[in-house]
Amino acid sequence: MRHGKRVLVVIPARGGSKGIPRKNITLVAGKPLIAYTTELLRELPWIDHSVVSTDSPEIAAAGQAAGTADVVWRPEDLSGDRIGDMPVLAHALEESEKSAAHRFDVVLMLQPTSPLRTAADVEACVDLLLSGSWDSAWTVSETSLSYHPHKQVKISPNGVLEFYFDSESSIVARQELQRSFHRNGVCYAFTSSFVRNSETVFSRGNSTALVTPGVHISIDTPADILAVDRIITNSSAI
Repeated sequence: MRHGKRVLVVIPARGGSKGIPRKNITLVAGKPLIAYTTELLRELPWIDHSVVSTDSPEIAAAGQAAGTADVVWRPEDLSGDRIGDMPVLAHALEESEKSAAHRFDVVLMLQPTSPLRTAADVEACVDLLLSGSWDSAWTVSETSLSYHPHKQVKISPNGVLEFYFDSESSIVARQELQRSFHRNGVCYAFTSSFVRNSETVFSRGNSTALVTPGVHISIDTPADILAVDRIITNSSAI
C-alpha cells in the first residue's frame, strides 16, 4: 500500500507490434525489454499487485521470468493496434479485483517501452497523484525549444508550407516561448474510479504531471533500441 491506498500495476504488452516485431521481448542489452519493467517491481515493495496484460504466451513467459507479475489475458477485442490504453487498464483492473477479492484504489500503467525508468520516478508519480484530488498523473519531460510546438510547421495537400499554430508568425524571440513538455511514458497513475469510468487517460482540468529528470527514451523504432542499449551498457560498465 502507498499512503493507505491499494496499488495495482498494469504492464500492457500485446504481441502484435508492427513497428518492431516482437518489440516487448526484443533483447536490449542482453535482456528482454519487458524484463526491465517486471524486475523494477522488486524495488517497489508497496505495490499490492502487478499484472502483465497480454495476448501472447511468449510475452507472458518473459514477463513472469522475474517472478513479480501475474498475467491477465486480453480478449481478442482488446488485442488490436487501434485499442486505447483505458479499455486495457479497465479490463486488467476488473480481472485483478476478481482474483484478489478486493478493490484497488490506484492503477499504475508501466509500459515496457520505457526501460530507463527508476523506482524513484514511479514513487514520485504516485505520490503526486495522491497529493491532491487528481484523476491522473503523468510523467513528462521538458521539450527542447528546438522542437517547441510553436516552431512546428505543416505542409498542406497542395504543397503550401504553413505554421502549425497561427500564433507562431508573431513570435520572434525564444524568450517569448512558454515552456512545453511531452509525455515520456515512464509512468501513468490513475485513481481506480477514473479507470472504471473514463474512456481516455486524460482528465481535462483534473490531470497533473511530474517532470522527471534524466534521459527517458520511449522505444518506438530500432534506433531507439540501439540508443537505450548503449545507455544501459555504458552505465553497467561504470
